[in-house]
Amino acid sequence: MVAIAWFVADRLQLSGWYVAKSVLVFGVGAGMMLWVLPQQHPFACLGPANQVTLVRGTLVALLFALIGESTVSGVPAMVMVAASVVCLLDGADGWLARRSKMVSGFGARFDMETDAVLVAVLAALAWQFGKVGAWVLWAGLLRYLYLAAGAVVPLLRRPLPPSYLRKTIAVVQMVALIVAIAPFVSPALSARVAAAASAALTLSFLQQVLWLYRNSLPSTRTSKC
Repeated sequence: MVAIAWFVADRLQLSGWYVAKSVLVFGVGAGMMLWVLPQQHPFACLGPANQVTLVRGTLVALLFALIGESTVSGVPAMVMVAASVVCLLDGADGWLARRSKMVSGFGARFDMETDAVLVAVLAALAWQFGKVGAWVLWAGLLRYLYLAAGAVVPLLRRPLPPSYLRKTIAVVQMVALIVAIAPFVSPALSARVAAAASAALTLSFLQQVLWLYRNSLPSTRTSKC
């Protein structure tokens, strides 16, 4: 990661802080991973699926470090390519976990949080590159606002059932932000694509809250003898 960060900083004329920021973001993520690992990972080794997610997390750290850097020619294209690789690998970790029979709560959480950080980073970069207004940050903040609300409202800390729709909307959000950042897409089209995906993501979170509320109500059904 450090070698790639040095190379990117040199080729794209980034600030001297870029490498340090990459290492800091990666270190914080790795520290959080190691803190959760013993509690939710019942296997003796990390496993191939989590190794793929770790590669994804490394690329996300490199993208995260671009926040605040000067926007020069080539940076949006590099972000588009790197984020596309992260999205493509997103379909591999789950398959590897099932194939290696190393499915765990840690792996699912690791994958989900990597996706959430990627969305937040892409939203910030889309705004930084001038492709979308500051409102796009809402998409990146939604996950963390939900977690913050869960610290106050116990209902939001309850587990949700698996949902293919939620996963699809998350992928659509990532792809939409990649399209918005793409240098060959006009700002007007970028805004429309990002707005549509952000609206879908907002509705997805609203659906989660409604599902939790409805399933927390006491049942009024009565049984007949």
